[in-house]
Amino acid sequence: MKLIEDRSLRNKLHVYQDRTDAGRVLALRLQDYKDSDAVVLAIPSGGVPVSAEIARTLNLNLDLLIVRKIQIPYNPEAGFGAVGPDGEPLFNESLLSSLMLTENEILEQVTKARESVKKRNELFRKNKPFPLLKDRIVIIVDDGLASGYTMLAGINYVKKGMPESIIVAVPTASERAIRFILPQIDELICPNVREGPVFAVADAYINWYDLSEKEVLKILEEK
Repeated sequence: MKLIEDRSLRNKLHVYQDRTDAGRVLALRLQDYKDSDAVVLAIPSGGVPVSAEIARTLNLNLDLLIVRKIQIPYNPEAGFGAVGPDGEPLFNESLLSSLMLTENEILEQVTKARESVKKRNELFRKNKPFPLLKDRIVIIVDDGLASGYTMLAGINYVKKGMPESIIVAVPTASERAIRFILPQIDELICPNVREGPVFAVADAYINWYDLSEKEVLKILEEK
């Protein structure tokens, strides 16, 4: 369990021009894996341009790790957990207990998340077989970590493939998300760590917006 950060960027805002710029910064810290058998797994959508730049720079194989947050019914921007690529749900139990949702409401939101994972696998991955991970170094990439539950759902799935080691590489993260994720992996690379009660991934970027499905497909085709 090792955290690699840039102390000069701690608590700084707008440290990257865009996601591609963030990918370049992360690639510099992943040089040891250039031209290796390591595999880069991007969490779409935001993690795709970051990952594509890493994979291109380091000449690594790129695939997608499709996970989706389980949305709060009356606040879809927030989630009370996440669903992994295999449909396995992971719940934020403390938050879930405070929401007072019925079993049917929980099941409905989990079902929606599973359907979204399935749809994205068809659209972005064309349902191709997932790469073999046994004894490989796996680098999981997103454009940032807010709560960390979506990332943890992905980590749990990757662990089933028995990789040699798991590295999470993200441009920015909340300190609480890092404390949550770090014990589950071998290394976490995050140049921009931010403390405090309020955190937004977008605040690390000068140019940040939600990517469309067309943009994700275009990046994947170009890679």
